[in-house]
Amino acid sequence: MSNEWVNKDFYKVLGVSKSASADDIKKAYRKLARSNHPDSHPGDKAAEDRFKAVSEAYAVLSSSEKRKEYDNQRAAFGSGGFRFPAGGTTTGGAGGVGFDISDLLGGMFGTGAPQRTRTGTPPRRGADVETEARVSFEQAIEGVTVPLRTTSDDACPSCRGTGAKAGTVPRVCYNCEGTGMQTGTSGGVFAMTEPCTVCKGRGLVVDDPCPTCHGSGRGRSSRTMQVRIPAGVADGQRIRLRGKGASGERGGPDGDLYVTVHVADHPVFGRRGDDLTVTVPVAFDEAALGATIRVPTLNGAPVTLKIPPGTPNGRTFRARGKGGPRKDGSRADLLVTVEVQVPPKLDDNQAAAVQALREARGDDDPRAELARLAARGA
Repeated sequence: MSNEWVNKDFYKVLGVSKSASADDIKKAYRKLARSNHPDSHPGDKAAEDRFKAVSEAYAVLSSSEKRKEYDNQRAAFGSGGFRFPAGGTTTGGAGGVGFDISDLLGGMFGTGAPQRTRTGTPPRRGADVETEARVSFEQAIEGVTVPLRTTSDDACPSCRGTGAKAGTVPRVCYNCEGTGMQTGTSGGVFAMTEPCTVCKGRGLVVDDPCPTCHGSGRGRSSRTMQVRIPAGVADGQRIRLRGKGASGERGGPDGDLYVTVHVADHPVFGRRGDDLTVTVPVAFDEAALGATIRVPTLNGAPVTLKIPPGTPNGRTFRARGKGGPRKDGSRADLLVTVEVQVPPKLDDNQAAAVQALREARGDDDPRAELARLAARGA
């Protein structure tokens, strides 16, 4: 028996007298439950609260044993000068000696059952949902909004989450009194709180279950939503969208949606942070004598890049402002790496020109410095 019951007038809640018969109580309950049922008032918090109050009152007054105990406690404490403080605990005057009133009630009425959580059935946060999105290289750089279809746990569409068949209503769980939790003892020493074994943590018991969800009040829901993939997202990055997951229960917050993004490769460009990368082939004479070349950019006009004489293979140049967008609104850079091309085959004129270069080079050995360093290290 909950201490809070003593300060509640369940007869007034149902609109019956204290001498009402069991049939009168049942009729009053059915009428009030029907008029305040969540199916009739979707989204109406006040009606939901009235429905819970009516269910709680009926759970007590419909049981002859609980009704007798309730009447005894109300007669002893409900109308006199002694009132229950919040939480069921009081202190003994200036001495400050505290005691739990539930111990007193247990001794007077033999209620030796383990104490349970006294708050109402708590709200439950919706589950998180995982999904994936595939985007192109360009979309990952600039950002894109994509449609995503997700399937998640949600309130059953047939019973609106009550778990009860249409035309019927669930009742407050007699074991946990609607809290969804129960407290027992381990070895007679340690108290442990766990989900109620009767209602499985819902706080309600369904006598005639919904044929769609079989009394769970939950079902599978599919929906398509537009999701913004931010600019600069990396391959394999996991994006969290708050409140886009499964719906919560009993006013609890919705879960989150986690999107793992897969970015396709690009045949020309790569990435290094916010900067884009590209490898550009240049001829030997362009690297040796210098040249002005045109370099492609992503979704833009080519840029002109000046290659100085004597440019080695693998040198990287920076084209400022030609990369991806940064968080501050500016653009990153395009990193251009030159790759000196060696012709796989020379015609007679090319071969003669290269031979003339070899003869002009004379005894200059490009590996002389390498040999010197190797000898020093030996």
